[in-house]
Amino acid sequence: MAEGTVTVAEVEMAFQKFAVHGDTKATGKEMNGKNFVKICKDCKIIDGKNVTSTDVDIVFSKVKAKTARVITFEQFKQAMTELAPKRFKGKGQEEALQLIYGLMAGKEPANVGVTKVAKAGAVDRLTDTTKFTGSHKERFDESGKGKGKVGREDIPDSSGYVGSYKGQGSYDSKVKQDE
Repeated sequence: MAEGTVTVAEVEMAFQKFAVHGDTKATGKEMNGKNFVKICKDCKIIDGKNVTSTDVDIVFSKVKAKTARVITFEQFKQAMTELAPKRFKGKGQEEALQLIYGLMAGKEPANVGVTKVAKAGAVDRLTDTTKFTGSHKERFDESGKGKGKVGREDIPDSSGYVGSYKGQGSYDSKVKQDE
């Protein structure tokens, strides 16, 4: 948590970052319900005991205009004022609000569930071409780059003295003609 008091500007900065998250057309001045729940989850306002996602949805519905689907920063502050006493039971209204603002200050949306590159030992071992043996070893050159079709199929080498006369008659066909 942040020490001392948190300025409204810091909270507004977090509000704007979460407001534009996942929406290319968002300006950062208004926040939809999905992003409101996200800011509450990411900043640990939703703790699962005192404040649940249902509580957050109810507060969002309370503070927004009747037909609107988004809330402004002023409505956001009003929503935090309602959630603060629930989240920090036993604290005064102002103190609880400052603690909630402290949870939000300097936070950005976390990208949960984004696929990352696996760095497991098993994957490294299986893709290390220097450890390959047998026919698999033939498919890669010294640098570990695949050889393509050359590494997969046995292509006969038709160069050389005998190979150059292929199909032009052989000793057997000459002997059969003479008989």
